[in-house]
Amino acid sequence: MSREAIHREVFRALGANLSYSRGEVLGFPGSFLDREVFPEEPFLREMPYLSCLRENPNHIGCHTLTQAEVAFAGTQRLEVELLRICAEEIMGAPAGGFDGHVCGGGTECNIEALWIQRNRLRGGGAGEIAVIHSEDAHYSIPKACDLLGLTPLPVPVDEVTRQMPPGALRERVLGARARGVEAFVLVLTMGTTLFGCIEDIDGACRVLDGIGVDARIHVDAAFGGFIYPFTARENRLDFRHPRVDSITMDGHKMLQAPYGTGVFLVRKGLIEHICTEEASYVHGKDYTLCGSRSGANAVALWMILRSYGSEGGKEFLGALLARTDALCRGLDAAGIRYFRDPAMNVVTIRAGQIPPWVAEKYMLVPDRHGAPTWWKAVVMDHVHEATLARFLEDLAAR
Repeated sequence: MSREAIHREVFRALGANLSYSRGEVLGFPGSFLDREVFPEEPFLREMPYLSCLRENPNHIGCHTLTQAEVAFAGTQRLEVELLRICAEEIMGAPAGGFDGHVCGGGTECNIEALWIQRNRLRGGGAGEIAVIHSEDAHYSIPKACDLLGLTPLPVPVDEVTRQMPPGALRERVLGARARGVEAFVLVLTMGTTLFGCIEDIDGACRVLDGIGVDARIHVDAAFGGFIYPFTARENRLDFRHPRVDSITMDGHKMLQAPYGTGVFLVRKGLIEHICTEEASYVHGKDYTLCGSRSGANAVALWMILRSYGSEGGKEFLGALLARTDALCRGLDAAGIRYFRDPAMNVVTIRAGQIPPWVAEKYMLVPDRHGAPTWWKAVVMDHVHEATLARFLEDLAAR
């Protein structure tokens, strides 16, 4: 969509919302942003996202499932369209076969996914539930297990491939089952935090099938969800795989959206497992962890996707991969070892090959502070060819 069309659509949506400044509103415990601190400047009429922030719509509830607060139906409609793009066009869900919402980020999405599986399995009579994940999984997975009373089951990864070896996965699951674990959930990552690794869904399923474990799958695509489906030849970690129940995506990473634009997607029929019936004063009840949330952030994400479109997104991401390729060619020429998936913009280098002053200068991220064994570089939009050239020059001078 053109910039003008996007602006018209956002202001049309705001016009369909309740306006605290135009209506006589007594029931809502919220309002527009404070006028003394955030005055209503004339330029806001030309700035749709800032106007949304000023109007402060609350997107509490799950708008793909039920009608939520009618006061904000205009911007909620844009959120539903955003979710359709993410679920159907990017992640292969059947038409109308999903629910979801925009929330604070990937951690919240991962917690909600495991919350759904816990309630689903315990509703079926399961006792102890284990969450299988690689040791490279995001820290939000053990955090979710701690909050939800689930058993984390981390599996060591191969040092070269960063995948869970079949033997290690089999041993961990059989050991848990022998200890009395009755049900399993499998978390796989599309772009692990440190390595950008795409975890192997087919290999994991073969192991679980071989030992008779029927584990449903949550895909943590917080980093990879807005790059890998566009750059990979084939994406197996999406709703086209029959075992995938839910997916996490994060707009505030690859899409350069404001922080607080996590996207939670789940197959139709599952989000009912976390309905909070006690939220009787909320129109349509609540099916989220966060409750009240910013409608402005959902609109920002919709604006970005509508502005780029599929071809624009591929062009943008292709440019990032070309720069990442150039970085890897320089590392190869210097004889420096690293890990990188060719469809991702993450390059992780052995710590012994990078002087500490170089890592500090370029703000590389370690696997652990104090005694790092790996340093991570991410080629984002602000990382230009000149920056990469200086980085390689500094490495050559080590």
